[in-house]
Amino acid sequence: MSISKAEITNVSEHGFWICFSDTEYFLPYDEFPWFRECKLSTLFNFETSENGHFYWPDLDVDLSIEIIENPEKFPLKFD
Repeated sequence: MSISKAEITNVSEHGFWICFSDTEYFLPYDEFPWFRECKLSTLFNFETSENGHFYWPDLDVDLSIEIIENPEKFPLKFD
């Protein structure tokens, strides 16, 4: 499995930005509530595959670029 570099570039009270493959994505906590209360060390501990899947093992959260770009298509959430 090839690994592409991804980086969390900013964290705010509203969400965080992740840069992958020359594109920056914003993940608002309203759409991605799993990250709202997590520690920074948990947020920054993630794995990336070259096809745009992100996995946070400490949270057991797995997101694709499609989910990040279109969260309304994937309404199942855990608050």
